[in-house]
Amino acid sequence: MSPRKHSTMVRRKKGEVRSKSKGGIFIVERRKHPRFTIELPLDYAIESVDRHGGIAANASQSGLLVYLPEAIVVGTLLRIDILFAKGSELNTIGGTAKVVWSDLAPKEIWGEYRYGLEFQAFHEGGFQKLRKLLKGLGETRHR
Repeated sequence: MSPRKHSTMVRRKKGEVRSKSKGGIFIVERRKHPRFTIELPLDYAIESVDRHGGIAANASQSGLLVYLPEAIVVGTLLRIDILFAKGSELNTIGGTAKVVWSDLAPKEIWGEYRYGLEFQAFHEGGFQKLRKLLKGLGETRHR
């Protein structure tokens, strides 16, 4: 018996061998803040005043997963506005986010690029709005 195989086996009665593991996969979440699935419109700008549209696919207190229509270099700062409705009122969470990773293989059908953004700063009241939005998502997810 190989040493590796032996380390995962336990001898019970004479001749009977059973695995120590109960089966399944154990995944450890390394994120500091939980992610919530969302689908919200996002406006962004890179240095210019030209605004472009995208979609925020998930969010946490520290960042976003977004789909944008253009290739952007990792490290780029974006001015962002996340748009959402609360009741009949349209709200905006504005601020600055940094592109921390990218998946430059666009979805063939939509021509979208996937990015991980890390929040750098919020406009006044933006962080509180984000926390309330995420808290509401967390409450509906656990019902």
